[in-house]
Amino acid sequence: MINLSGQRIFIAGGSRGIGRAAALMAAQAGADVALTYRADADAARAIAREIEALGRRACVIAADVVEPGEITAAVDAAARTLGGLDGLVVSAGIFEGSPIGEMTLEFWNRTMTINLTGTFLAVKAAVPHFRRQASGGSIVIYTSTAGQRGSAVYSAYATSKAGQIMFMRSMALELAADRIRVNCVAPAWTDTDMARGPVDAIGRDKVIAGFPLGRIGQPADVAGATVYLLSDLARFVTGMTLTVDGGKDMRG
Repeated sequence: MINLSGQRIFIAGGSRGIGRAAALMAAQAGADVALTYRADADAARAIAREIEALGRRACVIAADVVEPGEITAAVDAAARTLGGLDGLVVSAGIFEGSPIGEMTLEFWNRTMTINLTGTFLAVKAAVPHFRRQASGGSIVIYTSTAGQRGSAVYSAYATSKAGQIMFMRSMALELAADRIRVNCVAPAWTDTDMARGPVDAIGRDKVIAGFPLGRIGQPADVAGATVYLLSDLARFVTGMTLTVDGGKDMRG
């Protein structure tokens, strides 16, 4: 079993979907978990209660990842409450599509701001806490297979996700001397509230047919990869994108 005992993990966007699954699995592995939410306080408190029922500490903070003051204050508050930070998971993001002929500048900028600038701000807020300890830390950023291959209609989303991958690689190089590892997890279609509408529009059976393993991804599939990258089992892994797609794109 992966052991995160004694670790303190901050999850930006941990109240639903993949972030929620990662929060629970990290707690099951022994970590104390802080998570942010933007709108659904009830969902965030519910996941906190589940974490506490596992005997772990939970810290829930309202914060918008695109507001520098809010995300920095949230990270600092989590570090004070938990006594430091050992890991960061960047889960907050949006998944919206628009054909190029209909796409507005406002749509493009919104996608880049939430998905890419939000990632930058969360990482920037967490790094000083990791640098204060000899053990460094681990950063996991949720990108997407769309960021590896491109995507019609979802071009803004795919571009923001590709940007996350390059930012991750850059941070892996920049922060290695501080023993801070930085990696991405790239899911394909995953059964979350955010993806359910687009999947249903395409047709669930058609989407599933594209997976050699014969099913759509589940949040726990991505959470498992996340917990591995946060753990000491991945202590020599940095600058990597771990694709979790059931063999759909066959990417390394």
